[in-house]
Amino acid sequence: MIKKIAILLEMIKFEHTVFALPFALIGAFLAGRGVPGLTVFGWIVLAMVGARTCAMGFNRIVDRNFDKLNPRTADRALPAAQVKVGEAWALVISAGVVFFYACYNLNRLTLLLSPFALAMTLFYSLTKRFTWLCHVVLGMALAFSPLGGWVAVKGTLTDFPFVLSAGVLFWVAGFDTVYACLDADFDRRVGLFSLPARFGRPAAFRLAVIFHVIAFGLFLATGILSRLNFFYYAGLTFTGVALFYQHIVVNPRDLSRIQLSFFTMNGLISLTLFVATWLSLVV
Repeated sequence: MIKKIAILLEMIKFEHTVFALPFALIGAFLAGRGVPGLTVFGWIVLAMVGARTCAMGFNRIVDRNFDKLNPRTADRALPAAQVKVGEAWALVISAGVVFFYACYNLNRLTLLLSPFALAMTLFYSLTKRFTWLCHVVLGMALAFSPLGGWVAVKGTLTDFPFVLSAGVLFWVAGFDTVYACLDADFDRRVGLFSLPARFGRPAAFRLAVIFHVIAFGLFLATGILSRLNFFYYAGLTFTGVALFYQHIVVNPRDLSRIQLSFFTMNGLISLTLFVATWLSLVV
C-alpha cells in the first residue's frame, strides 16, 4: 500500500503543488491583510491539494494513450502499467471530494465558485486536442488560486486585485509554453496542439518572453494596488531575475536544462512572492 501511494504521488508530481499553493495563500493573506486563522489556513491548503491532485490525476488518465507513444513519457505510471486506470480514477474522485469538502467548510461563495475552478483545471487536459492556446487555458486555471484564497477569507470578490490573477495567468502560460517545446515534434506528429508545435520553438520562446514580461508588470501592479512595502518589491526583483534567467539557460536549440527552468526557478518564484507578500503585510 505504501509503495502504491508513493507511485500515485509520483504520477501526479505531488511536489509541484508548490506552483499554485503559494498564490492561493497570497490571495488569502491579502484579503486578511495578514495571516488568516489556523482553521481557514488549513482548509485552503486542503482545498488546493485536493484540486491539484484531482486535476493531475485526470490529466494522466486522459493522456495515457499519448503518453504511451511518447518516448519521454512512456515510463509514467499509467502507460507503464504501474497503476491501474481504476486506481487513478479512485484518486481523482477522492481528491475531488476533498476539494469540495474543504470549500464547503470555508464559506458559501467559495463553495459556489468551486465547480467552475475545478472544471477549468480538468478542461485544460482536453484543450491540447483542439487549440494551441492550451497554455493560456492552464494559466486561467491556476489564476483561480489567488482568487480562491481571497474568497476563502473574505467571502466576497469585492476589492480583489484581479491583476494578481492575470499575472499568474501569463506567468503560467509562459513557462508552460517553454516546457511544451520538449514535445513539439511529437505533438505535431500525432495531431496535438501547442504553441511550439504550431509556430515552432523559436517563435514559442519569443511568445513566452512576452508572456513573462506581461506577468512581471501585473505582479508590479499588484504590489502598487495592494499597498505593499519594500519586502514585496525585493521579492519581485528576485522574480524578475528568475524569469530572465529561465530564458538564458534554456533556448530553442538547447533544452537540456529545462528542468532547472521549469521546476526550480518557477517553484522559487511562487515561494518568493508568497514570502515577500507575507513579510510586507506583517512587518
